[in-house]
Formats: sequence, C-alpha cells, structure tokens
Amino acid sequence: MPSAPGVLVVCGMPFEAAIADGPGVTSVCGPGPWRVAQRLHGMLEGPGHARPGQHGPAGWAGIISFGCAGGLDPDLACGDCVVATAVLTPDGLVATDPDWSRALLDRLPGARPGLLAGADAPLATPAAKAALWRDAGAAAVDMETHAAALAARRHGLPFAACRVVLDPAWRTVPAAALAGLDTGGIWPVLRALARAPGQIASVCVLAGEAWVARRSLLRARARLGAGLGCYCLPPSSLS
Repeated sequence: MPSAPGVLVVCGMPFEAAIADGPGVTSVCGPGPWRVAQRLHGMLEGPGHARPGQHGPAGWAGIISFGCAGGLDPDLACGDCVVATAVLTPDGLVATDPDWSRALLDRLPGARPGLLAGADAPLATPAAKAALWRDAGAAAVDMETHAAALAARRHGLPFAACRVVLDPAWRTVPAAALAGLDTGGIWPVLRALARAPGQIASVCVLAGEAWVARRSLLRARARLGAGLGCYCLPPSSLS
C-alpha cells in the first residue's frame, strides 16, 4: 500500500495498465468485472485498510476507470474519448465525481461527456450495441467501469472514468478476436483463426482500430498528467 494517498486506476487489459502507469497511480487490471471487483476488494478491504490520517480506505484518493470501450453512439468513431458523467450498473446509475470529471474534460480537448454502460460480457454485434444505445442512451460500453464505480460508491471514494472507443457502434467484433480476452495473449487468437480463417480480414481491421485507440489513449494519458487529473491528490503523492 502507498505511504501517501494515490489513485487506483482500473483497466481491462495489460496494455491499458501500462499506459496508465505513473506517479501517484496503482493499476488494477481485469479483464471483466469479476476480476476487478475481487482485486479492488482486496486492496480496499484488506489488512490496514483504515490508516489514520490518510484519504479514504487504505489511503486511496479515488478510483478512475481508464482504457478502451465499445462505441454505442453511432456518432463516435474509433479513437474518440468519452468522459463519464455517470455509469449504468446492475444496481442503477452511479454518478461520477463532478470536479474530477470536469478536470478530465478540461485536459482532454474534444472529449465527450456521456453515460458509460457496464457489461459483464463483450457486446460483439452492431445489433447488441444498437439495443443498448436505444434502451439506455449510453455513449460507450466496457466490462470494468461498472465494477469500479460500485466499489467507489461502497467505499465513499471519488470516482471518474475516461474511455477511448476501440470498436465503433457499427463494427462487429469477430469471435476469434475475443479468444484471447482472458489472457490478453495472441496464441488463442491465432488458434481461433486457424479454425476460422474467414475471420482474418475482420481481425486485421479490428487490429488497426486497436492501434488507433491505443494512440488516442497514450495522448489522453500524457494530457492528464500525474494522478490522472485527480484533484484530491496532494503534490507530495505525485513525486
């Protein structure tokens, strides 16, 4: 645990956590809500979680969800950035911290404020994305933000979310690309493509979009700076 208050950064994949890494932050990586919830539980409710004189449980200043998402709003393109105003969870809406969200928007020119939706499994088809867009009005969807939002609410911590669109609303995510979701490795994807070579072209398109999203995420991280824009952090925790 940090000796000074820090920010917990919730990501889906290791490459997102690597981008988020820096002074004043500690990454919690999925993929998926179950892994995130379990790891946050261990960090927020483990031994020494209520140290006197520190911010929040275990001295954490806040939780931010940072990474990629699937687009639901048809106007969002690959690489577009969404700063959550609230998160749709199984337990209803969880609002983000308005001051932190405002700080994110101030530092990210062109970022769009909007509702993020949580899902327990990938939304892989345009039809599934369109249904959630129609029913909830969410701009984008991912599998970690809702777990992070619920943990922040439970522990009374400030919460924010910044997600970059990887697959737009009209994009179908091929099954082969999802084969490596649990491990983040390339070999399950290659094995799936060997069994279904007809998906190679669509996987290549998705890989190109992943490159664009990663570049956008890197730019966002650079603009957010130490602590990912968390206004709660004292300067001493960022060095």
